[in-house]
Amino acid sequence: MEETILKTNGVSKHYGQQKVLDNVSLTINRGDIYGFVGENGAGKTTIIRVITGLISADSGDYELFGISSKNEKELNKVKSKISAIVESPSVYANFNAMDNLLLNQAILGIKDEAKAKVLLDLVGLGNVDMHKKAGNFSLGMRQRLGIAMCLSTDPEFIILDEPLNGLDPEGIVEVRELILKLNKEKNITFMISSHILTELNLVATRFGIISHGKMITEIDRGDIEAAMTKTTKIKTTDNQKAYDLIKDDFEKIELSADEIIVYGDVNVNDLVLKLNSVGVAVVNISTKEASIEDFYLSTMGGSNNA
Repeated sequence: MEETILKTNGVSKHYGQQKVLDNVSLTINRGDIYGFVGENGAGKTTIIRVITGLISADSGDYELFGISSKNEKELNKVKSKISAIVESPSVYANFNAMDNLLLNQAILGIKDEAKAKVLLDLVGLGNVDMHKKAGNFSLGMRQRLGIAMCLSTDPEFIILDEPLNGLDPEGIVEVRELILKLNKEKNITFMISSHILTELNLVATRFGIISHGKMITEIDRGDIEAAMTKTTKIKTTDNQKAYDLIKDDFEKIELSADEIIVYGDVNVNDLVLKLNSVGVAVVNISTKEASIEDFYLSTMGGSNNA
C-alpha cells in the first residue's frame, strides 16, 4: 500500500471577499514528483503556504505523514521531514555558496561544514569560485543553492514553488536534472508548482490541476500520455465516400463539414492506397501528436464549461 505524504481535505481560504481556495483536496504519495499546475492566481502558492504553516486555512485541514494539522503538537514533530522554497530561495547576496549554507545551518541549529560541502557537490555548486557572491549567481545557481539549503535537514518531502520561473534553458535543465537525481537517489518526494507544462512534464510522475482556487483533477503521467491521442486530418475528393470506406478501420473517427478526423495511429500509406483503389484521391493529410498543453487546455475547457 502506498504511503501518503500529504493529503489536504477540503481546504478553503478567503482574502477579504475573494475566495482563493475552494474546497481543495489533493493527495501526494511517497516517491511522487507531483506537478501542481494552474494559471497565475490559481491558488498554487496559497495552498503551499497553508501546508507549510505560513498561513491558516479558513476551513478544511491537511495531513503530513499521516498526522492531522489539527494535532499541532505531533504535526510539529513531522514538519522536520519537509522543506520548502516558497516563491524564491532566501539567499544572502553578499555571501558565497558555502557561507550561505553555513548560515542556513546555524539558523537551523546545525553545525556541519563537511555536510555543507557534500551538499554543494550534490547540487553542482562544489566547484564554484569561493569569491563569487550569490548576488552574482544565475537564477539556476540560486535555485540549486536554495535546494542545497533545503537538504540541510535531510527532508523526505520538498515543496518547490515555481522553481523554473525565469530560468534560462541551461538553468531549467540543471534544476530538472537535480530534482530527478534527488528523487531517484535520495527517494525524496517532491511537490512542484509551475505553469511551465512542457518542463514539468519531463519530471512529474503525477499531476494536480487547479484553476480559480478549485482542484480540477489529479492524474498520473501515464494516464495523461494515454489521453494525449494522435490525430490525423484527411481531406479528399469525396469525404463521405472515404468516411464510409474507412470508418470501421478505426476505433474513433469523425466526419466534419470539410474533413475526416482519425484518432490514434494511422498507416498513412495504406490509407491512401485504400482510398485510391475506389477512386477517392487524398487532397491533404496531416498528423498531429497531442501535447501536454493540449491535454491541459482540453481539461480546463471541460472545467470551464461545467
